[in-house]
Amino acid sequence: MDPRPIRTQPLVSVHDLSFYRDRRMIFQGLNLAIERGKVTVIMGGSGVGKTTLLNLIGGRLTPAGGSVTVDGQQVSALARRELFRLRRRIGMLFQSGALLTDLDVFENVAFPLREHTRLPASLIRHLVLMKLELVGLRGARRLYPAELSGGMARRVALARAISLDPMMVMYDEPFAGLDPIGMGVITKLIRELNDALGMTSIVVTHDVAEASAIADYIYLLDQGRVIAEGTPAAMQASTAPEVRQFMGGLPDGPVAFHYPAADYLADLLGS
Repeated sequence: MDPRPIRTQPLVSVHDLSFYRDRRMIFQGLNLAIERGKVTVIMGGSGVGKTTLLNLIGGRLTPAGGSVTVDGQQVSALARRELFRLRRRIGMLFQSGALLTDLDVFENVAFPLREHTRLPASLIRHLVLMKLELVGLRGARRLYPAELSGGMARRVALARAISLDPMMVMYDEPFAGLDPIGMGVITKLIRELNDALGMTSIVVTHDVAEASAIADYIYLLDQGRVIAEGTPAAMQASTAPEVRQFMGGLPDGPVAFHYPAADYLADLLGS
């Protein structure tokens, strides 16, 4: 029998989280859990704080209250060196891709390996080619970012995000700006790489179809808290007005089509 304990605790726990920008509330009493080995999708309208949540998980921002715990470590309590050590175990795919424009594809993927390891050049080469093969771009290794399509750049950024074999990858709007084929490729890669590499994935998006295709669990955020959660099937079947409007893309509902205004006829007559 394997004597090692089975890990049952969530990889990421967010408890009673509060965060403000100036005096504007972003989160107030936010609670959620990211299960190990799963693809968890964070959804919500523009400006609800989805990217801010990723920055809080990664320790780039500090909460005003509550806690964010990653792999048993409270992120805001970590010393600088400990925080950097944790970050090396977390891959990040930015919405823009954030490739280094003066480096070719190979060197972009090799960059984290050169910065954070002392591996010999021959082994770095093998690792980079392996990661590029996983995203289907081994043959593009000598191209520069300016020569890549949007979908290809996103795939290179994904290869770089997994270069250090992270325990978790966070995706910030990975489908934004992609054509249907590019979206299909990224959707396939997120799901397949998560399962094949034994990772945990957090995907921030407002693309309902793609989220439903890859998610094990979905959280819907609004007004600083989780307003709904569940599997994709449960979210699609929800009768809650807020969930039905978001998942169905309905133009009117709890988020009203009309901005609050005086009575229309009275406004026209000037009374």
